[in-house]
Order: sequence, then structure tokens, then C-alpha cells
Amino acid sequence: MNHLQYESSPYLLQHRNNPIDWYSWSDVALDKAKAENKMLIISIGYAACHWCHVMEHESFEDFEVAEIMNIHFISIKVDREERPDIDHIYMNAAMITTGQGGWPLNIIALPDGRPVFAGTYFPKQQWIQVLDYFIKLYKEDRQKLEIQAKKISEGLHQIENITLQKTQKINVEILDTIWENWLEKIDREDGGSKGAPKFLMPNNYEYLMRYYYQTKNNDVADYIKTTLKKVAFGGIHDIIGGGFARYSVDALWKVPHFEKMLYDNGQIICLYAQAYQLTKRPMYKSVCEQIFYWIEREMTDKSGGIYSALDADSEGIEGKYYCWTYGELETLLKDDFRFFCDVYNIEENGNFENNLNILFRTKEHEYFIEKYKLSNEQFHQKLSVLHDILLHARNNKIKPATDDKILTEWNALFIKGLCDAYKAFGDDMYLKKATEITNFILSDCKKENYRLDRNYKNGKSSINAFLQDYAFFIDALISLHQVTLIEKYLDEAKNFLEYTIKHFYNSSNGLFYLTSDIDKQLIVRSTETNDNVIPSGNSAMAKNLFLLSKYFDNSEYEKMSATMLNNVLAEIIKDGRYFSNWAIVLDLHLHSNTEVVIVGKDATEKMKQLQKTYLPNVLFSGSEHKSEFALCKERYKEGKTLIYVCINKSCHQAIENTEDALTLLFPRN
Repeated sequence: MNHLQYESSPYLLQHRNNPIDWYSWSDVALDKAKAENKMLIISIGYAACHWCHVMEHESFEDFEVAEIMNIHFISIKVDREERPDIDHIYMNAAMITTGQGGWPLNIIALPDGRPVFAGTYFPKQQWIQVLDYFIKLYKEDRQKLEIQAKKISEGLHQIENITLQKTQKINVEILDTIWENWLEKIDREDGGSKGAPKFLMPNNYEYLMRYYYQTKNNDVADYIKTTLKKVAFGGIHDIIGGGFARYSVDALWKVPHFEKMLYDNGQIICLYAQAYQLTKRPMYKSVCEQIFYWIEREMTDKSGGIYSALDADSEGIEGKYYCWTYGELETLLKDDFRFFCDVYNIEENGNFENNLNILFRTKEHEYFIEKYKLSNEQFHQKLSVLHDILLHARNNKIKPATDDKILTEWNALFIKGLCDAYKAFGDDMYLKKATEITNFILSDCKKENYRLDRNYKNGKSSINAFLQDYAFFIDALISLHQVTLIEKYLDEAKNFLEYTIKHFYNSSNGLFYLTSDIDKQLIVRSTETNDNVIPSGNSAMAKNLFLLSKYFDNSEYEKMSATMLNNVLAEIIKDGRYFSNWAIVLDLHLHSNTEVVIVGKDATEKMKQLQKTYLPNVLFSGSEHKSEFALCKERYKEGKTLIYVCINKSCHQAIENTEDALTLLFPRN
């Protein structure tokens, strides 16, 4: 009997009709393995994973494979997005044993959960060979497996053995060293890191914009500009419907792995909005708008929460929904067909597999403006009309499946992106959406005493939240305060912070565990520090502690943040690409010495005007009314809206004009 029919995860439900007797991760499955003395198969993936689907069709739907697995193993399916704690442990096991990981991630473990083997995708016959090998070994030489399990387990514990580091003095020269070490890995021509596949890693460029802001290093500016343009021009960008795919399989950003994830797009809004603040390039604004419209149109639940992902496949073919045949485009676009082919590199036999075309650009709009004798406005208007035609036609295709679970962590990343977009563009649609999602989390995912649930589906929340859920939601609440000046958001952020310290903090090294102390213990209690496509919960917490230390005048928070930073300082310097959110924390400790507080009835409107400018290290706060909040206390004057600019704890005389405030913030201008 397959037990996944009772689950809510779209990924698990995809496997509910497999002939394999799948369990979800549960005491029932783990106890059964021990009672029957059977090895575990732990198969980890997610709903939008292309190769997960392939292995399911080839192996997990196959009765020959199912018979072997059902007789000799207890088989567990895990949605990595619901259970990042399990995924983290077994992905580390894969890295220890093979040096590489990915999804699907397939683990063979002893009945107590200790892994003895880890791999990713296997074709049917190869998977059968793996199973047969371990069945034979378990019968004939169990001691060999015990030795392997012990060796891997020791490796897992060693990874988690992060010790408190001796305090090191930080200075601005460290930022230059980070960039110098980063330089050898960058692709100057096409953006991103050298080689393929290419992930955008939005946090990399958020940090580098800060670094450019401090140094005015033109090499950094050129690298950021090249990357943002190439990504927006590439096939990784769904120019028709908005949003970005998870990564590009090539070095040119042309061929995406077509799944679209909320966590990518929430961070990409942050990145392009901040880039717009800095440069005012219209394309950056357009990118953010199109992500927003896609989320609003296709990804928003009636609860107000946002769904997790869209699948890569439709009709069994990866990318079919997003790609076009030459004939389709010719029929739909008529007189403008040749123009469109020119702009998006369309080929008669396709520029991708199966005679399909990916839409991607290689030339600037000025080239087409001159070639087709158009004005800038006419060029963009023509493209907009053609995009709308194709979007309408695409809506009639069979769509990729939607992973409709709602994750607190990913929704929080999107709230932060919406707040950054509101700062950059001042459009109320971003603020309205950010407020709606925040209210949803506070009403449906927040439990007693500031405990959070991670997952929401079918009107119910579930799964005790992990560090990153708290960390990114606290960050979102701080951002929401900065644009609304509503004190409740800061109070909520502080309460969630205190809960996280109580239940996740490791006093021996000053970092935070991935899991709460109220969760059932796995084979190891993990601590994650690397910033990958999603920054680590620890770097986000270090940032939160620093910011809330300023808002609440709490020196202990700042010391905790500094200790965390100190523990990973050597890694930040060595490879900033995988510690870029930590590098932002470092930049905050070095440069965040300016506060702008606006108090009075027009405070929110004046703050809105100021925040259109890129001011990465300014702490914004204020109130529209008299307030006892630390930064606003005794600053309210009836009938006036006053701006207080304080640098290095020295405050200028209160002013009323935002232009005067900007002059104080940019004295050289």
C-alpha cells in the first residue's frame, strides 16, 4: 500500500499511485524499518524537478523495481522544500561519498537512518544493480555497511563541528580582498560565474552593488551591468509571462532548466529594484513589474499566500509551454513575424531541441530601432503588443503543474522583494501585496508564543518552521517597517527574534541550528552557513541581529551578530560568491552608521521620496504620530514633519525638506 495519498505535498502526491510502498518521513516508517530489520531508501526531490519525474517514470512506476524495493526496503519519499533539514543532512552525505549532489537524491541507509550510499538520478537497470548490490551486502557482510555508516556519520558530525573563532579585527580592506579573490571566477563577457550551468545568485550582486557604492570601482559596475542585462536578455527570463527559470544549463543564459521558483523570483525583484535605485535603467523596472504580474496572475492563493513553483515539464516535454515552433509564431504574429524573429533569434528548424525556439536576445534595442526606423517608444510598444499576443496564445496550451504549497521562507523572500520594489518605484501595488502576504503569515502560520509553521496547504498550516523561515520573515518585517513606519512590524520582528534565540541558538559557537530544540532529533543537528542561491539562515539572522540592535538600542544583539560574522570571516574572504549575504553583514558592521528618522503626519510620504535613492547602509525609521519607540521618542512636533539625519551618533538639526536630507546624506554632491 502506498501511503502518500494522505499527504499534502504536491511532490509526494505525484508518487501516490506508484506501485512502491512509499511512506513519508515519519516515526511509522522509521519504526517499521527497525522492527523488520530492513534498510531504508530515502528518495528526496521536489515537484518542479525534471529528473525527479524522469526517474519516477523509468523506475518508480515500474513493477519490477517496485517488487525489489517493497520486499527488501522501507521506502521514504521526502519533499526537500518541506523538509530542508532532512535534505541538508543527506545532501552532505552525498558530498562526502561522491563529491557532488543534486536531485533526485537517492539514499540507502541502515534502519536507524545512517546513510551508507548516496546518488542522484539512475536509469532503471542501473538502479536495480544498486539495489541488488546492497541487498546482497546486507545479507552477507553487514559489518562492511556498519563501517561505512560509521565513517559517513563521523563526516557529517565533523561538518557540523563549527567552533567559536578568535575575534578578528575587521576593516574596509577586507572588502577589497573579497573582490580580488572573486575576480578570477567571474565571466566578464556573459556575466555570472565562469562555466555552466549558471545560477543567477541574486545576493551576489546585491552585495557587489554595496561594494561599488563604497568604492566606485568601475570593474564591479560593469560586471553587475553585464550580468543583469545578459540574464534579462536570456532564455532564462520568461519575457512573455514574466519571471525567471531556476538556472541556465549553458554559459550564455540561453537554455533554462525551465522550472520557475518563488525563491528565485522574490530575490530577483530585490536585485533589479535595487539596481534601478542605483541606475534608473528602465529595463530593471520592467523586469520587476513582469515578475509581479506573473505572481499575481498565476501564483497567488485565495489565502493571500504565494505558491512555490511551476514545473519544468508540460505534456511530458521540458520547456514545451515556454517554447515556440517557427510555424506557430508565423501564424500568430503575421506582419510582425520577421521583426520578432530578428529580435529573439528565432530559427526555422528551432534554436532548441524538438524544433522548438527559446526566446532570447543578443542585441540591444538601439540596433533594432535603427534597423526598423522606430523610435524607442515604438520599439517597446511593438514588443509589448507581440508579447501580449503570445501570452494569450500560451494560456491556451497545457500548462506546467503548479506546486501549490505555500512556504513561509519563500513568501518572506518575496515580501522583502516587494518592499524593495516599493522603495524603488513607489507603486502602491507592491506595498499592498507585501502587506497581504505578511497578514497571511501572521494570521495563518504564526502560532502560540511566536512559533511559526513552515508549510500551508488546503487551508491548514503544518511542519514546525526552520531557521530560515524565522530569519527571512524577520527580515521581511524589518523591510515592511521601513516603508510603512508601522511600529507593530518591528515589535513582531523582535518577538520572532527572541523566539529564535530561545529555540535555535547554539551558545557554544554563537550560531543557530537549522532545527528547533522542540523538533525530533535527526542523526545530526545541522548548522548551515553557506550562502547559496538562497542565503543561509545564519547570515540572515546575523543581519537581523545587527539591524534590530539599532532599532532597539540593544548592544547584546550587535555582539551576537559580530560573533557570528567572526566565525565565517575566513570563508567570506576566500570565496564571497558563497558567503555574499555574510559579506553584506560585514559591510553593515563597517558602514552602517547613518540613521534617517522622520516623524510627523507626512512621515511616510517623505520616507517614500527618500527611498527612491539607493542608500544601502542607512537605517530608516519614523512615525506619523507621537511615539515612545526608541528612535522616535521626543521627536514629534505638532503640525510639522521633521527629518532627523544622524551620522556616527551625531545628529544634524531637524529639517523638513527631503532634498536637504539627501544633501546631508551625499555631502560631496
